[in-house]
Amino acid sequence: MTDDERCCGTGTCMIDAQGRCWCGQQWNGDTMCAPTPDGQAGEPAPAVADTQAGTE
Repeated sequence: MTDDERCCGTGTCMIDAQGRCWCGQQWNGDTMCAPTPDGQAGEPAPAVADTQAGTE
């Protein structure tokens, strides 16, 4: 696997020519984001640490 600047940091990203990752996120030109219903990149997805805060 190549080192792609668009990888979210897991090392498992497989991103196609349109910037879509196998996990469903979309490259918006700056970061990986959850796609909007029209298939375009939306707001950046929260970091994993942000989604797990307070779950200890």
